[in-house]
Amino acid sequence: PIAEAASFDPSVAETAARWSGIEAKAGGVNLTFTPVADLARDPRWGRTSEGFGEDTYLVSRIAEVMVRAFQGASPANADSIMASVKHFALYGAVEGGRDYNVVDMSPVKMYQDYLPPYHAAIKAGSGGVMVALNSINGVPATANTWLMNDLLRKDWGFKGLTVSDHGAIVELIKHGVAKDGREAAKLAIKAGIDMSMNDSLYGKELPGLLKSGEIQQSDIDNAVREVLGAKYDMGLFKDPYLRIGKAEDDPADTYADSRLHRAEARDIARRSLVLLKNHNDTLPLKKSATIALVGPLAKAPIDMMGSWAAAGRPAQSVTLLDGMNAVIVGASNIVGRPM
Repeated sequence: PIAEAASFDPSVAETAARWSGIEAKAGGVNLTFTPVADLARDPRWGRTSEGFGEDTYLVSRIAEVMVRAFQGASPANADSIMASVKHFALYGAVEGGRDYNVVDMSPVKMYQDYLPPYHAAIKAGSGGVMVALNSINGVPATANTWLMNDLLRKDWGFKGLTVSDHGAIVELIKHGVAKDGREAAKLAIKAGIDMSMNDSLYGKELPGLLKSGEIQQSDIDNAVREVLGAKYDMGLFKDPYLRIGKAEDDPADTYADSRLHRAEARDIARRSLVLLKNHNDTLPLKKSATIALVGPLAKAPIDMMGSWAAAGRPAQSVTLLDGMNAVIVGASNIVGRPM
């Protein structure tokens, strides 16, 4: 994503989203947790590589084109999947760049800088919103009725599915706003979190909360309506196997270059290259020169895959050292030196 943003061309991210969506639906995926609309202005933040940088305007434009690329004319079409913009909200502004941390921000900075990219994705029709792990001015996002109801639902008119980030509901205990899982589930459902990711608190606690009168049937109905609505919008009531192909159509090699759209990926990489000033006519490199690649990533095939590589295979990566050796024919004096 950082490379795509470096192109300053939203169509690069749009192309990447379209092809990755096609690959995802081929594996039976109906909804994807992307685009990342968080601004990254603290280099210490460990998830910077997942987003599109620091500029509000650029991130907004990329977020909206990605939503349209994933969802196409309709998320109910077999060649489309539903987008779920994340991490709502202000996740990139956590103090010290530490995940799950607090965010202390003025309304002016919030509305002018950090909120527009999420809003752009919502206006583009994102069917889902993933709710962040951080707190906002003292209130965690998954218990924040202002964020989920006043802003998202009422002001922005969002009518889709809200999903907590991984374990974000049980994290309300660690945030100090819930004394136990029961209270965490109560805060989340009343704030407007439709679906819980990873933890089991809703299934465990909601029946008892309803029986005691601490939550209303309407709280559960609201959440269920959005969950079922998302499935309807994805065409799953018409065909629950919409994005699951026939076994006989499976490729012989799911890691083949043709399957992975390598040509399209290479084109995106070319368009994402950042050109530097050719100071003192350093380029083109001379084959007779000694070229030193300094740093731990000179020959690091695992790192070359980036974050969230999942089932990616390091053997299919081309490291900088290997690539230069392949291109600069006869240059046997390229050496990779760790820092």
